[in-house]
Amino acid sequence: MRELRVVGVETDGSHVICQDPQSGEKFRIASDERLRAAARGDISRLGQIEIEMESALRPREIQARIRAGATVAEVAAAAGVGVDKIERFAHPVLLERSRATELAGAAHPIRHDGPAVATLVESVAEGLVAYGQNPNDADWDAWKGDDGYWVVQVAWSVGRTDNLAHWRYQPGSHGGSVDPLDDLADELTHPETIAPRRRLTPVATPEVAVETTPDGREEVTIDANSIIGAQRARHDRRPAVEDDGAVPFDFGFDDDQPAGASETAGTPDEPTSAPAVDAESEDEDAPAAGASGPERPRRKKTRKPAVPAWEDVLLGVRSNGNS
Repeated sequence: MRELRVVGVETDGSHVICQDPQSGEKFRIASDERLRAAARGDISRLGQIEIEMESALRPREIQARIRAGATVAEVAAAAGVGVDKIERFAHPVLLERSRATELAGAAHPIRHDGPAVATLVESVAEGLVAYGQNPNDADWDAWKGDDGYWVVQVAWSVGRTDNLAHWRYQPGSHGGSVDPLDDLADELTHPETIAPRRRLTPVATPEVAVETTPDGREEVTIDANSIIGAQRARHDRRPAVEDDGAVPFDFGFDDDQPAGASETAGTPDEPTSAPAVDAESEDEDAPAAGASGPERPRRKKTRKPAVPAWEDVLLGVRSNGNS
């Protein structure tokens, strides 16, 4: 790069005359705003002039659009320049919007009975929990409306549905106030009226592979391990007891209990006239010996408690079950 030196100015002052010291060749440079900003060392002004010459929007218009809620990409597309040339002017305005979001979040929502004690951030968090959403997943933003007031927005998604709630922020004492602008914002302003909803959990889908056979047919292959794993995961999340509180009863009829192990049914002072029962009697439903036809299953024998004989009661002794 050759170095030139200024040797004069044209009579009308529209150009500056420069000369190459080595060859003596002279050059003429237009004396415009860019040259004057360069002579002053005003780099920011040079950038503004560059934007004004290349862009369809002036820097002030760029900042006004960013302050009104436009994104850097949207302004860059409207101006017809790169995003990097918009960011230098958008950065201070984006900081201003972020600060307005913090102030609005600390303000108190206007309810039907007056300003709420809780802040907007606290009310929104309580309402989102009632909706079954995580408050940390919500996006906050703010921009200045046409009326000169800041508008704060809370956005969250449920599946493919985007939910947006808006409030108008008014600075004042004790953090100021925010007034709901739509129905969703009004619901979040009164979180205690929201019916709690269960949070939805994603369900794992099995892996499906589609292959084409040499004869042109399509075969579908499903990963069984993924299906079994999802079923086991859902089963593990179920309560351990699902029998509606039913408890099995033990009536004490144990097939392995000896016949004479039971206590007598009466006392020496209260004789009983019930005859003794043979615990080894056959079930009347058992098939007769030698009967033709398929053999029916026998009922299981049950041992009944031994009943004392009449003489045992008179003598005051217990039967051993073998008399």
